[in-house]
Amino acid sequence: MYALLHRLLSDQTGGALFTCFGIWHGCYLLVAAVVTLLAVWWLRNQPSITQTRGAHFFLHLAVGLYIADFFLMPFAYEEIDVEKLPFHVCTAMCVMCFLSTHTPVGKAYRLQFAVLGLLSNLIYLIYPAGVMWYQVHPLSYRVLQTLLFHASMAIYGILTLLYDGESLQWKTCYRALSVT
Repeated sequence: MYALLHRLLSDQTGGALFTCFGIWHGCYLLVAAVVTLLAVWWLRNQPSITQTRGAHFFLHLAVGLYIADFFLMPFAYEEIDVEKLPFHVCTAMCVMCFLSTHTPVGKAYRLQFAVLGLLSNLIYLIYPAGVMWYQVHPLSYRVLQTLLFHASMAIYGILTLLYDGESLQWKTCYRALSVT
């Protein structure tokens, strides 16, 4: 069983390579943009509870991908990569967005965390340096998991900004984080 999972999930080498702004990167960005537009279009006239559930779907998808990656990493890479711990802004925002939607303490900062999650994950989608470092096939587990995770978090941030019901005051946004 281990050999089968390792063969399916390990970084495929040979053939095409995932490159920044290459055809495969463009395809992944296009898919993320289309899914975002479809989600925004479908949720635009829905009740508030449906809009919130739609945004939370993408957050829960990202959290699920993040947690599943820890269990699949030993099969894929034969080790647990410490880089996957929430030390980066994008992975830290996944944890913080989840906590801010499911704990009473974090609800005051939900919108700020969603904006930070949107920006950090969008930056990584545009320039996925960590994926390009390994020079792997565009359909390898590393590329698929990483880009799906970052796209899900970016879509969550966009949907939260559009349908949260709170207005984000850009001029006083820093005060909400520094008051407590």
